[in-house]
Amino acid sequence: MKILIKDELLSGKSVYETELDFSNEIITVKDIITERVKKEVEEYNKKLPAYFNGLVEPMEAEKTLNGYKLKPKKIIDAEKQIYAALDAFQKNGFFILVDNYQADALEEEIELKAKTTISFVKLTPLIGG
Repeated sequence: MKILIKDELLSGKSVYETELDFSNEIITVKDIITERVKKEVEEYNKKLPAYFNGLVEPMEAEKTLNGYKLKPKKIIDAEKQIYAALDAFQKNGFFILVDNYQADALEEEIELKAKTTISFVKLTPLIGG
């Protein structure tokens, strides 16, 4: 089942969209994060562009306006990225909305429907706090 995945700002504006394919109708939040990160790392590693635009910053990357720049361009380890993303979710670095319902835990089960939309909303730390 193909599911629409979006990155959104707190205002609700969509800044990135892709589709993920899941074979089961019931999945966990952990499955969603894992599949999303695997896909973006695979796409980056195939082309090795100058910037990585993913859910979490890879180790040894410099954050820029265009994404995360790796010096030199190198293969990203998907397992490390998945671990970093799962950790970020647990530390409230971003939250996930499934059809506008906020998922709270990695093991929370989600029932996918044909028109399910999953939104990732990154939280930005306040300056000085």
